Amino acid sequence: MALASIEFTYQMYSKFICLCLILIFGAWSSEATSRNVQDASIYERYEQWMAQYGRQYSYMNEKEARFNIFKKNVAFIESSNNANKPYKMSVNQFSDLTTEEFLDKRTGFKGPGDIPVPLPTTTFKYENVSMVPSSLDWRTKGAVMPVKDQGDCGSCWAFATVGALEGAHQLATGELVSLSEQELVDCNTVNFGCGGGYPDVAFEYIINKHGLTNEANYPYNASDNVCNATEAGSPSGSITRYEDVPANNELDLLKAVANQPVSVCFEVTQEFMHYSSGVFTGPCGTQVNHCVTAIGYGTSDEGMDYWLLKNSWGTNWGDEGYFRMQRNVEAVEGMCGIATLSAYAIV
Repeated sequence: MALASIEFTYQMYSKFICLCLILIFGAWSSEATSRNVQDASIYERYEQWMAQYGRQYSYMNEKEARFNIFKKNVAFIESSNNANKPYKMSVNQFSDLTTEEFLDKRTGFKGPGDIPVPLPTTTFKYENVSMVPSSLDWRTKGAVMPVKDQGDCGSCWAFATVGALEGAHQLATGELVSLSEQELVDCNTVNFGCGGGYPDVAFEYIINKHGLTNEANYPYNASDNVCNATEAGSPSGSITRYEDVPANNELDLLKAVANQPVSVCFEVTQEFMHYSSGVFTGPCGTQVNHCVTAIGYGTSDEGMDYWLLKNSWGTNWGDEGYFRMQRNVEAVEGMCGIATLSAYAIV
């Protein structure tokens, strides 16, 4: 009886082990199937994204590498959107790029230490302004050209400068003219063209040349070229001087933006790369790497003060190329350092 009992117990134990293994392998199989289904779904989305943006790759291994980056970006976007933030992110034309690749291709600020920049100006035209509208959008005043696209060229500094100049020129003359970023890229040799630059240096160039030609004369091509003196020879927008907004003061920046579009610079992060709507609140620091044009301000329906800004990444990015960023934050530098380096043109 004892031997039979031992044999029976052994058989039961063996069956138990087999059952456990079946359950474990079944769970693994189910998980693997789930992963395969998810990968198939995201891969289909990736193929649709490639078709939407006309993306093609020369080699299959490059396509697979870009798919893995795309998949990580999608997961990051979905995680952020589930966090109840006051802004949303979405897949866009940059979603197969790493953050490092994106920053290299689509920003371009160079500051002191990288480039010989002029000393900050000491005058501030709007110092004594005491009353400003509660909200403002310079697009409604006819002082903002449609969103442009810097392409894979670190020329944000040129677009920010030109955006501020176009606005100042319209307010002074009543005429909105598209001016040439490419002239700045090619001819403003103190800056580094697609390698980056500083808006104040661009303003100095425009003053010394007595103006900047228009876009039709010198069209943009997102690359560094030899300066074409003939194309640059018919200035359309000139300025008498420019002024810096006193640094680290959002109130002074508000006074300036209430009176004209202003060039501003700030730190771009991974979150901002995929911004699509709402008021951007970071996370970000104050390591400035990108410049845009501030074209207004206001308060959201949820009661959050914001800056209204025009980017230079085309209309497929953000809110048709524009974005809002939180205003009146505790940090004196402003959100993402937006109050640290600002300037405007005086026509």
